[in-house]
Amino acid sequence: MKYASQRVAHVYFAGAMALFVVQLLFGLLVAMVYTMPNFLAEIVPFNILRMIHTNALVVWLLMGFFGAAYYLVPEEAERDITSPLLAYVQFGLLLVGALAAVGGYLLGIHGGREFLEQPLWIKWAIVVVALIFLFNIGSTILRGRRTAVTSVLMLGMVGIAVFWFFAIWDPANIAVDKLYWWYVIHLWVEGVWELVMASILAFLVIKMTGVDREVVEKWLYGIVGLALFSGLLGTGHHYYWIGAPGYWQWVGNIFSTLEIAPFFAMVIFAFTMVWRGRRDHPNKAAMLWSLGCTVGAFFGAGIWGFLHTLSWVNYYSHGTQITAAHGHLAFYGAYAMINLAVITYAMPYLRGVQPYNQVLNMWSFWITTSAVVFMAVTLTFGGVVQVHLQRVMGMTYMEAQDQIALFYWMRLGAGCFVLLGALLFVWSIFGPARVERPAHMAAEPQPAE
Repeated sequence: MKYASQRVAHVYFAGAMALFVVQLLFGLLVAMVYTMPNFLAEIVPFNILRMIHTNALVVWLLMGFFGAAYYLVPEEAERDITSPLLAYVQFGLLLVGALAAVGGYLLGIHGGREFLEQPLWIKWAIVVVALIFLFNIGSTILRGRRTAVTSVLMLGMVGIAVFWFFAIWDPANIAVDKLYWWYVIHLWVEGVWELVMASILAFLVIKMTGVDREVVEKWLYGIVGLALFSGLLGTGHHYYWIGAPGYWQWVGNIFSTLEIAPFFAMVIFAFTMVWRGRRDHPNKAAMLWSLGCTVGAFFGAGIWGFLHTLSWVNYYSHGTQITAAHGHLAFYGAYAMINLAVITYAMPYLRGVQPYNQVLNMWSFWITTSAVVFMAVTLTFGGVVQVHLQRVMGMTYMEAQDQIALFYWMRLGAGCFVLLGALLFVWSIFGPARVERPAHMAAEPQPAE
């Protein structure tokens, strides 16, 4: 580490990984309910299990983003974080809020809005967390060196905070509610989160390839432009069937089709920079996760999103397992993998042993990624069958569910391997350090300037 305050990232990464495991455990319980509908029905209802699964996902990804920011901003700004104490306070508030929300859900206490079920006081606590973070990181950037990486990261983080206010506002009219509900759900994951992802990826590319910063920054600005141009109006593909004006049919079709562009640009960017840099960086696992996240995001968010984003296709596929396939592969490919990449890169520096447990880490990559891909493909085929049975032949929902039970069992099996891969990752990062460096690398690796 160049700066002592970077150590703050360690606690964020640890918290993120703990919630990652919780998310997967509850995901397995949800998958079991699909295969055995009465499983835990009288103890914890399905909607509560799903609530914890999705909320844990969002919180651990945000926690990882915060940790990544606290690690990379000091190196980019060339100064310590303004207040490490505030960073720890922010982490405590976020963790307490997450645990309180889970406890409330288990007791049946929640707001009821899908994905935004947090009680009102927790939503305001998240606002406080965001303000602390923006002050801490913003003041660090303003007093230090300013780079494209920190500028894009800050823009993404400000967007996260601004659009969160639509989670607090709860309109009485359900059509209006859904219009603004998507400002959080869509503009987070298909807008400002993409900026955070791109900035972290650019940082990793600079550090691991040695490519000139100016070249990376040009690519970064191009990717950000594509993400904002397509993502903002791409919200329209969620407005097809909620009572919005008819012009959203065309806006949604056109701009959501373009949403594949920034993810394709990320793939070209990452692989081009690695080829151009030709730098034999010792942390092969971090490089693997970095390249993998661009491919995963392209297929999960890009290709699988495009499969059912056009209105005349979405008319049939909306709300089926095709949507679930897209959601699982997109979140894993775009945001889980970039978090795992930056954690893999940063932890050797944070622990003072670098790099370590690479073989185990790379095994976790291939096991987890293969299982998620298998899950997505399985749910896609199950969704196609569901569309035909339910939307074409006219079967009821439950009749169609019985016919695709085999796909749910396959999804459950894939979920077990996802959990196995995640546990291997956690052990490789936080377990006993075993130095594994290529024998031909005699010199100690140095972070690129």
